[in-house]
Amino acid sequence: MSGKIGKILKKLLMYLVLILISCFWVVPIVTLILTAIKTKKDFFNNIGLFGIPAQIAWSNFSNALVKGRLLTYMKNDLFISCLKVPMGIVVEALAAFALTRLNIKWKTPLFIFFLIGMMLPMQIALVPINVIYSRLNLLNTYFGLFFVYIGFGISFGILILRGFFRTIPKDIDAAAYIDGCSKLRLFWSIILPIAKPAVATLVISDFLATWNEYLLASVIINDNAKKTVPVGIMTFVGEHGTDYGYLCAGVLISVVPVMIVYLAFQKYFVEGMAGAIKS
Repeated sequence: MSGKIGKILKKLLMYLVLILISCFWVVPIVTLILTAIKTKKDFFNNIGLFGIPAQIAWSNFSNALVKGRLLTYMKNDLFISCLKVPMGIVVEALAAFALTRLNIKWKTPLFIFFLIGMMLPMQIALVPINVIYSRLNLLNTYFGLFFVYIGFGISFGILILRGFFRTIPKDIDAAAYIDGCSKLRLFWSIILPIAKPAVATLVISDFLATWNEYLLASVIINDNAKKTVPVGIMTFVGEHGTDYGYLCAGVLISVVPVMIVYLAFQKYFVEGMAGAIKS
């Protein structure tokens, strides 16, 4: 009897700890939503952080989209993300396929070479990128940003896909070759569909990283009409004051595309990460 009570108490304690931890994640979201529906007057009328205003300021959302040009920034970011994410995954998958399924020399040194890219901070590349791009006239262009994003994201993608590819039995390759399958057909029609969980994991993480990237976008893109969401939202912050309701409404709208991508691929996310770590 005492053993059962002890187990129940342990479960209750575990759930209590999980609830407290979840609060640290939920509270910022709640404050963001409550701030987004307040006007400037509400902040001076002693309405608390968690207080609900008498009248919801829906105008904050329309102003963020139209006056704040958030709709333009979202279109720009969506164009870059939809171009970079699939192209980056194809490049990373081809590299991971070569490292795991082809008979090439120095597989491990090549893999380590790719991983070194994860150790290099982005800040040390800002000046060289700016100098090279100014000479090649790639500043203020989407393709300039696209190439840099591919380069900085390739290391993580290879790490995930190489790990998952190694869990796929080599017998599949032998059977495919017996049936007359080429290496390219093996990659595209057999290995890549099997690795769908890992690809979905990369789609989520890569889209999130590309959509939220600020540093490179702020250096390469200066044209206001071509700015991405993180850089564009910074224009909501005024020099002499900031309308936080207007700012939080913009942040809340910018989260929607990321949530859609996550919900679309979430069932594969855990499986993809588990396959990569297991190897």
